[in-house]
Amino acid sequence: MKRGKILLAALSLFCCGRIFAAEEVKYEPYFYDYAVHQIEKAGAPIVSDDYIIFTAEPNYRYVGIAFDFEGYKEIHPFEILKFYDEDYNVTRKVMFYCYERKHERSEIKYRLVFDGLWACDPLNPNKVYDESTNLYFSIVDDPGSVHVTTKTESNAETRFVYKGKSGLKLHLSGSFCSWDPFIYEMKEIAKGLYELKLPLPKGTYYYNYYEGLTPITDSTNSEKVYTADGRICSVIRVE
Repeated sequence: MKRGKILLAALSLFCCGRIFAAEEVKYEPYFYDYAVHQIEKAGAPIVSDDYIIFTAEPNYRYVGIAFDFEGYKEIHPFEILKFYDEDYNVTRKVMFYCYERKHERSEIKYRLVFDGLWACDPLNPNKVYDESTNLYFSIVDDPGSVHVTTKTESNAETRFVYKGKSGLKLHLSGSFCSWDPFIYEMKEIAKGLYELKLPLPKGTYYYNYYEGLTPITDSTNSEKVYTADGRICSVIRVE
């Protein structure tokens, strides 16, 4: 029965031109389609809109990952992703772990566990030395903390981020500017990465990005609503 389910999943993926499957992957279909399918081989962490994908060579019986924001107290096990040919023969394997980005952080520090031994991620060149522990830690820079609100004595600053094609003329509009689509222009701070910071007072705001007059919802923000005229827009709450 189990083999029948695996074969059925393999046949559905074959229709897309490539067959691969993972052992005991317990993620939602959206996760599998848009996150796991990005894995081609073991390498540096892959940062997508909603997840960070960590990979390792399949040379170990066990690989785990521990994060700084959990105090390195919990070790999350890697899964095994198998690639198949059209005859359902395994052609190669990759070990992986997918972290759902739930924290608004500018960086994530982590360590890996290889068959019981702690180490930095050998596939990630970004690392930092901690004098207090005399250890190196691997780092993922700017994992996409898309709405970081930092408060000063006089205001609160909200950072809006859009990820897409490079060279766009992109604007931000919302309930905070009566939906004028041309007041706030996004700045491309890196290739395909746009940013705008606004001092917004406390409250709930509805917004979209605009390329010309075409609205684009914020793919990095999962909270969305329908407007009175039936459009979809993103929501941000400043507290």
